[in-house]
Amino acid sequence: MLQKTELVVASKAGGMIEISGLVESCEWVTNRTGQPGKFTFTYLKDKDVTFTEGDVVRFSVDGQVQFYGWVFTRSETRWGEVSVTCYDRLRYLKANASYTFYAQSAGDILRQIAGDLQLDVGTVEDTGYKLPSLVEQDQTCLDILQTAIEQTLLNTGRVFVLYDDGQGLALQEAANMMSDVVIGDRSLLTDYTYTTDIDKQTYNSIKLVRPNEETGRADVYIQEDSGTIGQWGLLQLYQKVDGDANEAQIKAQAAATLEYYNRVLKTLKISSLGVPGLHAGQMILVKADGMGDTGVSQYVMLERVSHRWENGVHTMDLETMEL
Repeated sequence: MLQKTELVVASKAGGMIEISGLVESCEWVTNRTGQPGKFTFTYLKDKDVTFTEGDVVRFSVDGQVQFYGWVFTRSETRWGEVSVTCYDRLRYLKANASYTFYAQSAGDILRQIAGDLQLDVGTVEDTGYKLPSLVEQDQTCLDILQTAIEQTLLNTGRVFVLYDDGQGLALQEAANMMSDVVIGDRSLLTDYTYTTDIDKQTYNSIKLVRPNEETGRADVYIQEDSGTIGQWGLLQLYQKVDGDANEAQIKAQAAATLEYYNRVLKTLKISSLGVPGLHAGQMILVKADGMGDTGVSQYVMLERVSHRWENGVHTMDLETMEL
């Protein structure tokens, strides 16, 4: 089905400019962690189209906004092809800062940082967990927030996603971001690569170390699974923990961390026909009888989503992680 796209630039100098008819191709990429949403497009130079860095870009498909962000880079070739790179609000979180937080949740930390950087805030869910303390010196605000989200995961087993929901910086649990999209043998799928490994993010021994100022030594807490150690060998994750955390909190964190990492990691790279609106952090249902040893029929988390619109055709590449 043909999709109607609309690309509008709000130029501070020239008002609203609709340039969909000039655009040759565009791409929207989101990652679950570590990167802002990125939108790129190319068009043929036109004397009536004038905009500059910092102007707002809005891209919609069938009336549904896909991307809202700001122009950061423009480049032009001798032949008049102009390439534009835009980012969403997460780009502004790359600013470096130093913070000290006590007994605050990841949502609390997000609101404070957003306020300091004058960024709008969208939907922020209660994580149900307050970090005993978080001290960060000269780190990007994006890294600080990802640390808070990671600590929430390791202490609760719940995955939260930081993203731009179009209204502002948002924080939601992945389990609450279920999509009704199904991709598989008879639905949208064009190609895939299915990988299983214990190489990158698998651990069966968790070693947490807390500094002890009274003894001058570190307190060590170990949680491990002898069954998978016998099968895979010892795969240890070593981490320093907050000195303000008590013994019960550290043991709970070690148990939750082991439960999360003590598994064979199964990942999928999928190429398919495009579905407007899908972004990293959401969960979709994958159903493919021939995938892996026994086929796959389950929800997966989208780690990276790349949409591409070219010559009226919408395709996407997905990188996913099974839960």
